[in-house]
Amino acid sequence: MTLHHRSYRWRAGVGSLAGAAAVGLLLLLIPGPADAAESPVELNTAADFSVLAGSTVTNTGATTLAQNLGVHPGAAASGFPPGTVAGETHLADGVALQAKSDLTAAYTDAAGRTPFTSLASELGGSTLIPGAYRLGAAQLTGQLTLDSQNDPAAVFIFQISSTLITASNSNVVFINGASPCNVYWQVTSSATLGTNSDFVGNIMALASITMNTGADLVGRALARNGAVTLDDNDITTPFCAAAASPPASLPGSLPG
Repeated sequence: MTLHHRSYRWRAGVGSLAGAAAVGLLLLLIPGPADAAESPVELNTAADFSVLAGSTVTNTGATTLAQNLGVHPGAAASGFPPGTVAGETHLADGVALQAKSDLTAAYTDAAGRTPFTSLASELGGSTLIPGAYRLGAAQLTGQLTLDSQNDPAAVFIFQISSTLITASNSNVVFINGASPCNVYWQVTSSATLGTNSDFVGNIMALASITMNTGADLVGRALARNGAVTLDDNDITTPFCAAAASPPASLPGSLPG
């Protein structure tokens, strides 16, 4: 009887080890957080602004803003008219203060996203899929292509540790259903868009943003501390497609 008892315990032990090994294998096969798609950066009330600055906004020429214009803690915005603001203008008021607070939170969120892929400084000639990317002093000469891989809610986050500078006549294009709605540029210094360039996304710069003559932006120019300088630019609001709702259960699964 003693030997039988020991044999039972040995078999039970082997069964436990086999079960643990199977569980471990299953855990290895389950995708971890690194495989999960990026969620959008929440701009909250800052999303209501085409331009938001910390010190001042200056404009030359027939710039058009599709949404609000705001400054905080500064209180100056010049060049409107001839520039036009389709939304409201908020200078050093409570609305601008809240938008700046939301911008700070969004900037911090974007800066902290992991995992990320490191890139060389030159973005021109690249085709990128959704995800978070980190680079130093970023520049764009020519064309950058963003491939959503047939996901209209795909998210692209660029964490830039220095400046963002685009060359004259450079542009950003989308393929396979990508949308400018969920493109975020977190810039630790200042951003400059070159003459007659076409850019997309939400620029969140710690310092200043300069849009040279004829540069157009589908998105937002949001500067936390410095100025936003405009010159005959069009800033339009990206259309944000709603993400598809997930199914109630996976195909082939049993009701809970």
